[in-house]
Amino acid sequence: MSDIEASGEPVEVPASGETAQVGDAEFLQALGRRVREVRDRRGVTRKLVAREAEVSERHLAHLEGGEGNVSIVLLRRIAQALNVSLVDLLAPDAEDTVEKRLIRRFLERLPQHRLEEVVFRLMRDFGHEESVRRKRIALIGLRGAGKSTLGARLASELGVPFVELAREVERETGIPVSEMLSLYGQSGYRRIEKRTLERVLKANDRMVISTGGGIVSQQETFDCLLGSCFTVWVRAQPEEHMARVVAQGDLRPMAGNDEAMEDLKRILDAREPMYGKADAVVDTSGETVEQSYVKLKHLLSG
Repeated sequence: MSDIEASGEPVEVPASGETAQVGDAEFLQALGRRVREVRDRRGVTRKLVAREAEVSERHLAHLEGGEGNVSIVLLRRIAQALNVSLVDLLAPDAEDTVEKRLIRRFLERLPQHRLEEVVFRLMRDFGHEESVRRKRIALIGLRGAGKSTLGARLASELGVPFVELAREVERETGIPVSEMLSLYGQSGYRRIEKRTLERVLKANDRMVISTGGGIVSQQETFDCLLGSCFTVWVRAQPEEHMARVVAQGDLRPMAGNDEAMEDLKRILDAREPMYGKADAVVDTSGETVEQSYVKLKHLLSG
């Protein structure tokens, strides 16, 4: 008899001698390899996954090494922490085609900066056709650039829904974004944001959508947006971002203006390569709403 944990409790099942033991060992090795591969692709440490999944780092290390049994409940938590389904972890390697294995090996050899470039090209070449993507306009960039103002006006003129993704997240969860971040942290919020984006995309063939500035930090979610929408980076100088946020009634940046400005510049510098993946850019610096809107309309008609 061999012990296999299910739903957190050990359950005895009959084993058919040495053959079953070898099969179990191979399965656990493959499972550990898959967990490790997914974690590497996500670019997260074992410590972070263990914390998100609420398991010990030692337990995760044993799992990745193909040692010991694993409870379905704990495996489910690990899958959630990696933002994949249980099927993704449990699917045997035998289900892969030769082509998929060749592509995976090719991608694994690429450095990170080249990998992002390849993913971007594949998404554009084999994702939604250009005409389909252009039916959904996504505005990205930091708060204060003018996304909501321009987006609402554009949607009204086109006669399509205007969706603010952060508001949709709040509607789905029933709590404000600030409270959500306190309860679930950035990683928890990003999972909800991804789920909400997928729902919104499924429900709207045509729309204008404004996203939060940090959506680019979750590669899978950002790739989904890039592949499903014609994406416009609404850009502004840091000083204008700050001034517009304050004009909207948020006086928190003024508490430490110099430090807040430096933080804002660092964020913009770090995210610029990701924002730069957008299909087009509208710079609203030093312009009226009307001037920026004319520029937006012009690039969308091209």
